Amino acid sequence: MAAASACRLSAVCRQFQRVIKISPANKPLGSSQILNNYQSCLQRQKDGGPGFNCSIQGRFLHTSCTRLGLEEFFDLPENWGESTVKSGAPWTAKQLRAKSNEDIHKLWYVLLKEKNMLLTVEQEAKRQSLSMSSPERMKKVDRSMRRLDIVVKEREDALRLLQTGQEKGRPGEWRRNVFGKTFWYRFREHPVPWFMNKIYKRKRFYTPPFVAPYTRLSLEKHLRSKTRNEKREKQNQKKLADVFDKKTAQA
Repeated sequence: MAAASACRLSAVCRQFQRVIKISPANKPLGSSQILNNYQSCLQRQKDGGPGFNCSIQGRFLHTSCTRLGLEEFFDLPENWGESTVKSGAPWTAKQLRAKSNEDIHKLWYVLLKEKNMLLTVEQEAKRQSLSMSSPERMKKVDRSMRRLDIVVKEREDALRLLQTGQEKGRPGEWRRNVFGKTFWYRFREHPVPWFMNKIYKRKRFYTPPFVAPYTRLSLEKHLRSKTRNEKREKQNQKKLADVFDKKTAQA
């Protein structure tokens, strides 16, 4: 009795080994062919046939469809040669704020994939010395990605304010140098206290009294330059308005 059981067990093991055996020399079957062979073997086993004696060169695993081509770097075939391609409006910050972090993460890669496709289309149009179809799509994608980045930074700032009370990722403060210029000093970690740090002591975060007149002169120079630029811009706008008014009157 024990010998018969051992023989049956060894036969089942050999059949199972033949089923899961993968031959590197043979070409693997597709998922649909493997499923059809598996269903036919099950049907033969129900009918009293050999069952899993059939040789299946493959694995019963679910795998996604692999795409090895470069089709996704190009626009849809129906848009080839068209002068205009329909596209939606860019994402607004209000719409992005209503989405979860997971959706924003997915949307970023969707926009990045679209941008790569548009860059490929633009380069191909330049190679053929043609105009790109609907070039405003690139601006819409850039605008959406910029707003998405703003929304992500807003969430990071809000979380940082809630946890640490600091608005910026790296804390700091406004300081003045020896020339009277105000700048943002970001704090850093040092292995020794500041009063024992010789390198930190060499830095002068103060303005000497004799620099105050030059600070006022620097501010006056900046204001004069700003006023000069604004005056020049107004004069240019006035000249352009006069030119276009004359052309309109002549037409």
